[in-house]
Amino acid sequence: MADLFQELLGDRRSSDKAHTNPIALEYLSTLASTPLSHINGSEQQALAQSSHSLLLSLQSLSKRSHKSIISSAANHSHLRNALPALAASTNDLTSAIPRLDNEAVHFSATYHKSGDNEILNSRKRALLLSRNVERLVDVLDLPTLLSTAITTSSSAPAANYASALDLNSHIRRLHGLYADSPLVASVSAQADEAMQAMAKNLITSLRTPGLKLASALRTISWLRRVVPDLDSTGAAGNGGGLGALFLVCRLSTLISMLAALEPLRELAEQERIRQQRNPTGSAWSGGQQTERYLKRYIEIFREQSFAIVSMFRSIFPAPVHDASSKSGDQDPLQPVPSALSTFPFHLIEMLMDTLRIYLPTVKDQPSRDSLLTQVLYCAGSLGRLGGDFGILLATIDVGEEAEEEWVEVVKRHRLMTGRLESIVGSRDKP
Repeated sequence: MADLFQELLGDRRSSDKAHTNPIALEYLSTLASTPLSHINGSEQQALAQSSHSLLLSLQSLSKRSHKSIISSAANHSHLRNALPALAASTNDLTSAIPRLDNEAVHFSATYHKSGDNEILNSRKRALLLSRNVERLVDVLDLPTLLSTAITTSSSAPAANYASALDLNSHIRRLHGLYADSPLVASVSAQADEAMQAMAKNLITSLRTPGLKLASALRTISWLRRVVPDLDSTGAAGNGGGLGALFLVCRLSTLISMLAALEPLRELAEQERIRQQRNPTGSAWSGGQQTERYLKRYIEIFREQSFAIVSMFRSIFPAPVHDASSKSGDQDPLQPVPSALSTFPFHLIEMLMDTLRIYLPTVKDQPSRDSLLTQVLYCAGSLGRLGGDFGILLATIDVGEEAEEEWVEVVKRHRLMTGRLESIVGSRDKP
């Protein structure tokens, strides 16, 4: 019945839409079941009231919610363009996700902790350097501290040189632990330069004119640590290269002290030349300047030669060789003789050359007797250390007239020496 009413009330084009509207179908069903009198009488009024009520509801709704409706309408109009853009972006994202996944996998494989990547390794090194920068600064300051300790050794050489040696030992240990490190190798090279400067200072101190035994012992002990190659036999050996260095330094000091007598030597040389040009002069006159030069020369020689030899023996004591410890395969050329074995001969030769040149110039007998006595005392002083050269004075040509004089001087010297020994021996007895 509702379908028949729909065909009567509407055309064919609108009937398709009506079939899809359940409200319209429900109203037509209600209308078909309603009496005709009721339709003709009150249906129109009911429809008019419903229409008016709906109109009021729409007006009230539009008054309350017109802003929301306008906004919804505007958003609905934009939604037509936004939905296709969203769909296009979704398609782009769908196509980009595989590429993003591939790039993430590549990044993870490239910069993994267990991988070998140069950039990652450089960052690790930079981070490690940042964590250990204070330690590296301390290591880099070691050569500066070493140089400062060496250069300020004039105020307190014992403390500063000991600190310098401790710093150098620490640098050597670091170099042994980190032999492949360029930084440690650079620090070690700077330390070697500083230790060379320290070795020069120590060698210079060995040439000090007023060197004492205590200072010499400290200096040699420091040199043993600074330049261990010079003393391969150790402190109980015969000195080795370090002993030879000590003798060379002291000999240089002796030569420089004797060179300070150059003005007196020039006067003595002029006096000797005048006597050679005028040999007919008085046999026992002249030689005053030569006497002054020789007296000062022998005095310096006696003091320094005795100090050199005695100091060497104290610093480098002779080793004790045990005959039972010698083996059959021992090198027959070992041990090497001490440098002191030939050094006194060199000193004596220096003195004898000077005496041969200038002693004949002294013609005054008391002056010559005084010089010969002084030389005999010098020979006796070295004789206590095994270097007596008194017999060599007989090789000096002082003239045939002075031979008996020389014999008398030796006799007086021996007599005086014997008396002194007897006096000293009597005082030592309880």
